[in-house]
Amino acid sequence: MDYKTSGVDIEAGRSFVDQIKNTVKSTHRPEVVGGFGGFNGMMRVPTGYEKPVLVSGTDGVGTKIHVAELNSTGNPSVMRGIGLDLVAMCVNDVITCGAEPLYFLDYICTSDIKLHGKLVKHLVDGIAEGCTISGCSLLGGETAEHPRRSSMVDPIKDMAGFCTGIIEESEIIDGRLIKSGDVVIGIESSGLHSNGYSLIRDMLWRHKIKLDETPDLLNPTTIYAPLVSHLLSEFPILGMAHITGGGIPENLPRCIPDGLEARVNYNSWPLPKLFSKIQLAGEITEEEMKNVFNLGIGYCLVVPEEVVADIQSRIDNHGLRSWVIGGIIPVN
Repeated sequence: MDYKTSGVDIEAGRSFVDQIKNTVKSTHRPEVVGGFGGFNGMMRVPTGYEKPVLVSGTDGVGTKIHVAELNSTGNPSVMRGIGLDLVAMCVNDVITCGAEPLYFLDYICTSDIKLHGKLVKHLVDGIAEGCTISGCSLLGGETAEHPRRSSMVDPIKDMAGFCTGIIEESEIIDGRLIKSGDVVIGIESSGLHSNGYSLIRDMLWRHKIKLDETPDLLNPTTIYAPLVSHLLSEFPILGMAHITGGGIPENLPRCIPDGLEARVNYNSWPLPKLFSKIQLAGEITEEEMKNVFNLGIGYCLVVPEEVVADIQSRIDNHGLRSWVIGGIIPVN
């Protein structure tokens, strides 16, 4: 016996690494040290910081990868979108404290790199695109093979991302400056982002919805880093929340200090048709929808009332819609 007979093709793995080399290197910032393909990635701390703080986050795309595989044959954009999702889920968390994304690493597990190398290449292309949008370097990663008897089942078995950002210690946004009377701005999502797909996959299996009739189920997650960086340079942003699993009820309170709470008006923005379709098809309660999906709001800002109009104007200039969705009040 040999390793290849057992299901792991070392030569195919080496070939794949060579294929993605230029894609990865195209994302490198000037601070990156060393070449490509070592045991680790190295990066200098950018200049200009007095007390730099590193901010790290890790996440995945969950069951969305397996929904995407149902519609990935001959469609590179689907897997490229999943690569964007992976970066977005990590970067959007890291920037909530005001940090600038520095570098990103990925882990991709496939059942057969030779058979599914094109799918993995499209994933890496999307990851690189997400890093470029975010302004961070794709510093390294790992592509693992976990062979099984049928390598056509779940070609991409799992994937995870890891992002590190940097911020001056005195500029960390942690919600401590939020006060009663401040306003919550909700910025539109591009769809489900990467949450709620275990429910979606169950609905697909039960034929409650059909993927070919609902292609926006696979819209890539919006990366908010360029917008947030622009807003931070001009306006006082007191708190930020990335709306992921648990929806607004679970994520918005994470940036609100003790003694205060955010009161959200769910009628203050138009519910995208995609969410209405899911709710009706699955006979899902309103409360369950709020606790599973973002319902059209992918990122929230808490800001002083007097800057709301100007901030919304800047958001609009970035091609995104926003709404005043609530305010900060004392806890009763």
